Amino acid sequence: MAGIVIVAHTPLATAMLSFAEHTYGVVPERVRAVDIPPHEDTKASFDRVMKAAYGVNSGNGVLILTDVMGATPANVASKLEALGPLSGLNAPVVVLAGLNLPMLMRCISHRGESLEDLAQKALSGGQQGILRLGVKVNQE
Repeated sequence: MAGIVIVAHTPLATAMLSFAEHTYGVVPERVRAVDIPPHEDTKASFDRVMKAAYGVNSGNGVLILTDVMGATPANVASKLEALGPLSGLNAPVVVLAGLNLPMLMRCISHRGESLEDLAQKALSGGQQGILRLGVKVNQE
């Protein structure tokens, strides 16, 4: 089972994990949240993300979900992914930006799949969860 780390601007990561707990009745196994506060040193943020990744890693990979591409949470997570084997995790890391609740739900529901399959399910869930309400959708 892949581990999942939610990395986002304070308080979004914790709020996302709280939503998962509310939905499933418990905090899902091997899921952690790391809130990145304003003005925190990026090394401190990186160290906290690394610690969370170690905490969820079972050897099957770590999926990191971030809120906004190009912002500190995504940059710190990408730094961990870029380390590859030098991270010491002995497992692949995949980072996805643009976190939303449907993406998180899809991740938790499909955690038994390979890391790559899980990443694809997450992307699909995130995209399919964006809908315009109140207007008929033309389905071609």
